Amino acid sequence: MKTAETKGPTVRALRVGEQVRHILSQILARGDVHDDLLTKHPVSVTEVRMSSDLRHATVFVKSLLGKEEEAVLKALRTNTAWLQKSVAEKMTMKYAAKLKFLSDESFDEASHIDKLLRDPKVARDLEGGESDEG
Repeated sequence: MKTAETKGPTVRALRVGEQVRHILSQILARGDVHDDLLTKHPVSVTEVRMSSDLRHATVFVKSLLGKEEEAVLKALRTNTAWLQKSVAEKMTMKYAAKLKFLSDESFDEASHIDKLLRDPKVARDLEGGESDEG
């Protein structure tokens, strides 16, 4: 009998991802990483997506105040080994997940969509579309 394929992450992957996010957030907030750039620029860990085998974690980050995003990413990537070790020490997992840091673009995308929706031409089209239906 064939089992149904699951779509999206499992509950366990979501739970572990949230735990990794919480630990990384604490490490960065306390300034435990001995990197001047990361100390000067607060970083928010917005999401962590775990692979199905829990061995890989994609960490989405956003430099608060939007300053020096690329430099912050580079600093995180430079300190990846230390961060992986620190997370592994706080987790009760068989394997330490390999961390991959990416910039979280969702805020920029949402801002762009909001800007488009506020454009007078779009607002006029939206108002016109509603009156045509009624």
